[in-house]
Amino acid sequence: MIATLLFTLFIVTMLLGVPMGAALGLAGITAIALANGETTWFGLLAVPQNFYAGLGKYPLLAIPMFVLVGSIFDRSGVASRLVDLATAIVGRGPGMLPLIAIAVAMFLGGISGSGPATAAAVGGAMIAAMTRAGYPGAYSASVVGAAAATDILIPPSIAFIVYSVLVPGASVPALFAAGMIPGVLVGLALIVPAVWLARRHRMGAKEADLPRPPFWRSLRAAVWGLAAPVVILGGMRMGWFTPTEAAVVAVFYGLFVGMVVHRSMGVRDLFPILKESGELSAVILIVVSLAGIFAFSLSTLGVIDPITRAIVNSGLGEYGVLTLIVLLLVVAGMFLDGISIFLIFVPLLWPIMQHYRWDAVWFGVLLTLMVAMGQFTPPMAVNLMVSCRIAGVSMETTVRWVVPMVLAMGVVVLMVIVWPALALWLPAALGF
Repeated sequence: MIATLLFTLFIVTMLLGVPMGAALGLAGITAIALANGETTWFGLLAVPQNFYAGLGKYPLLAIPMFVLVGSIFDRSGVASRLVDLATAIVGRGPGMLPLIAIAVAMFLGGISGSGPATAAAVGGAMIAAMTRAGYPGAYSASVVGAAAATDILIPPSIAFIVYSVLVPGASVPALFAAGMIPGVLVGLALIVPAVWLARRHRMGAKEADLPRPPFWRSLRAAVWGLAAPVVILGGMRMGWFTPTEAAVVAVFYGLFVGMVVHRSMGVRDLFPILKESGELSAVILIVVSLAGIFAFSLSTLGVIDPITRAIVNSGLGEYGVLTLIVLLLVVAGMFLDGISIFLIFVPLLWPIMQHYRWDAVWFGVLLTLMVAMGQFTPPMAVNLMVSCRIAGVSMETTVRWVVPMVLAMGVVVLMVIVWPALALWLPAALGF
C-alpha cells in the first residue's frame, strides 16, 4: 500500500509541475514517515542522513567543476575557433555546416561533459552561420541538439560520474574509456541523416558562397582548444590526476586560455560564469541528494525485490527483458532529464543487472546511450530546448528533423547490445 502511494505521489506531484528533485524528496519522506507508524519522528531522522549521504561521495566533486569548464569554454571563444578549423578542413558545400556542427560538438565532448553546455557553445557558433547559409532554424536546432548528446558519452561525462556513484564495480576511468567508441559511433551515425536531409531538401544553397577560412591560420587559432582533451584525458591516463582532479585542472586551463591566450574573457566575466555554473551545479546536486531519500524509501519498503522477481519471472527471457528496459528508458527520456533517469531507475535495475550478470560498465554505457537519445527527443529534451532558444523556434517544429536522427542513434544502441565489445574493448586495452 505504502509502495503504491510512493510512486503515485511522485507521479502526481511531477505532473502538477513540482520540480523533479522536490517530487522525489516529498514522495520519499512521506513513504518513510508512513512506514514507521508510531515512531514517525525517529524514522524521519533517516531523511537528513540520506540527504547528506547522497552528496557525500568523492566523485560528485567533479560535477560542479566540469559544469564550470563548460561555461568557461563557452565564453572563451574556443567553439568558434574550432568551427573555423573544421570549415577549413572539410570546405563549403551542401550539408557541410551540419557535419561541422556535429564534429565540433563531439570534440567539445572531450572538454565539458555537459550536453546543454555544448548545445549552447556550438549553437552560439553554428546556428547563426547555418541560418546565413540558408538552413531552416528548426533543422539547425535539431542538428545542434542531437550533436550535443554525444557529450555525455565522450569523456569526461557528468552522467558517467553519477552512474559510478550509484553502481559498485563501475569505476569512472573505465566508464570514460567505455564511452569513447560508442560516442564516436553516435557522432558518425548522426552525420548520415543530417547531411542526407540537407541535400535531399536542398538546404544551404548559400553555403558555397561563404568564404573558406585559411587552414594554417585557423589551426593556429584553434590549437589551444585542440590541446584541452589531450591535457584532460591524457593526464588521467598517465595517472597524473584523478577524474575529479582533472576537472579542476580543466577549469584552470580554460581560464588560462580565455583570459591570457585569447583574451576573450576578463575578471568581470568571472562572476556571471561562476553564478551560472553554481546554479546549474546546485540543481544537479540537490536532485542527487533528494533522490537518495527516494532510493532509501524504496529499499526500506522492500519494493525492489518484488519488482525484480516479477520481471525476471515474466517469461520474457534475457533479451526480452533488455528490450523492455530499452523501451522504458526511451519513453522516460522523452519526459525526464538524464540525471533523474539514472537516480530513479538505476536502483531498480541494479538487481536485474546482477541476476543476468550483465557487465556494469557495459550496462552503464547502454543506459547513457538511452539518456543521450532522450536529450534531443521531444517533449522534454534539454539539449533541444537550448538549441531551439538560440534558433528562436518552437520545439514542435523540430520533430520532422529529429526523428531520423533518433533512428540513427537507435542503430548504435542496437550495435552496442549485439556487440558489447564496442564498449568493453577500450577499458580492457587500457587496463581499467
